[in-house]
Amino acid sequence: MREEVQLDPQRQKQARRYARLRRRLWALEVSLAGLYLGLWAFAGWAHLAAQALRPSDQSGALPFSPPWWVRLLLMGALLGLPWSLLTFPLDFYRSYTLPHRFGLSTQSLADWALDQAKGLLISLTLGIPLLLGLYALIRAAPDHWWLWAAALYTLFTAVLAALAPILLMPIFFRFRPLGEDHADLAQRLMRMAERAGARVQGVFTFDMSRRTRAANAALTGLGRTRRIILGDTLLESFTPDEIETVLAHELAHHVHRDIPLMILAQGAFNLLGFSLAGGGLALLASRTGLTGPADPAGLPLLILLLALAGLISMPLANAFSRWRERLADDYALAITGKPQAFASAMTRLANQNLAQVDPEDWVVLLFYSHPPLSQRIHKAQAWAGHRSKG
Repeated sequence: MREEVQLDPQRQKQARRYARLRRRLWALEVSLAGLYLGLWAFAGWAHLAAQALRPSDQSGALPFSPPWWVRLLLMGALLGLPWSLLTFPLDFYRSYTLPHRFGLSTQSLADWALDQAKGLLISLTLGIPLLLGLYALIRAAPDHWWLWAAALYTLFTAVLAALAPILLMPIFFRFRPLGEDHADLAQRLMRMAERAGARVQGVFTFDMSRRTRAANAALTGLGRTRRIILGDTLLESFTPDEIETVLAHELAHHVHRDIPLMILAQGAFNLLGFSLAGGGLALLASRTGLTGPADPAGLPLLILLLALAGLISMPLANAFSRWRERLADDYALAITGKPQAFASAMTRLANQNLAQVDPEDWVVLLFYSHPPLSQRIHKAQAWAGHRSKG
C-alpha cells in the first residue's frame, strides 16, 4: 500500500516557473510569426518572390513557365525555409533545452534530432497535399472555397484521428501489449471498457520513458483502431486504482459521445476560421496587389488570416473542451467509486508532469483544454467527503 500522495511544494514552484517561461516563448513565437507574415503580405516581399518565380522572358528567374501548383510550392518553400531557420533556436530551446533544464526530458540530442526529422517529413507528407487541395478549392470556387475547405478539413482530421494510432504514433513510440506482470490491470481495464460499451483492440504500453519522465494514458483511435494506451512512466509510478480512474475519465468521452461532439465542434470552429480567412482574403486581395484569392503570392496573407482566426477561436474551443472534461471527471468518479485514487492520480500528475495546479484565471481561459488540477483534486475530495457522510 503506497503512502498518501501530497503535492510537492518545490515541484509546484518549478511548475509555475516552467509554465511562465513556456507562455513567454509562445507569445514571442506568435509575435514573430505575425511580424514575419505581415512583412511578406504587406511589405512587398510576396510580390518580389512571385516576380522571381516567373519565367525569364517575363523578368523572372525561372527557365520555364511553371504551372500554378509548382509556383505555389515554390512560394511555400521561400516562405517556410527562412522561417524554419529563424525559429530553430526557439524550437530547440522550447522542446529540448527547457525540458532538460527542468528535469522532464530523458531524450538524447540525437533522438531529439531524429524526432524533429520525422516530424518534418510527416508535416511535408500531409501538408503539401493539403496546401495544393486548398488552393485547388480556391481556384474552383473563389467565392465559397472557405465553406468546402472547412468541411473537408474537418473530415481529414477525423480520418487522421482514426489512423494515427496505427500509422503515426508507431513512428515515434514502440507499442506492446501489457505483459504478464500487468495481466490483472489489463483485464480490469478491458472489463471497464466493456461496461462503457467501448470496443477496444487491447491494452498497450508505450515507451514514454525514452523521451520524458511525464506520465500519460489515452483511449486512442476510432472504430477498429481504438485501443487503450498507457505510458510506461504511468505503469511505473501509478497504482492500479489510480490508473483505473485515469482510464475511466478517458472512457467517459466514449460514453458521452464526445468524439462526434468534438468533431462537430471542431467543424464549427473550422467554419468560423475559414470564413474569417475567406472574407479577409477577399477584402485584402486587391489592396495588397494580388490578382485574386488563388494568387500564390497571397499565401502569407492567407496563413496570417487563418492564424488570427485560430487565436480568436482558441478560448472558445478550450472552454468547450473544459466543459466536456469536467463531465468526464464526474463519470470517472461515479463509475469507479474511488475518489481518493482519482485525487492521488491528479496529484501524481502534477508532481511528475511538472503541471501547475492553480494557474491564473486568464491563463485557464486562453490556454487550458482541461480544468486546472486543483479543481479536479478538490472535486474528488468533495466526492470522498460526501461518500463518508453517506
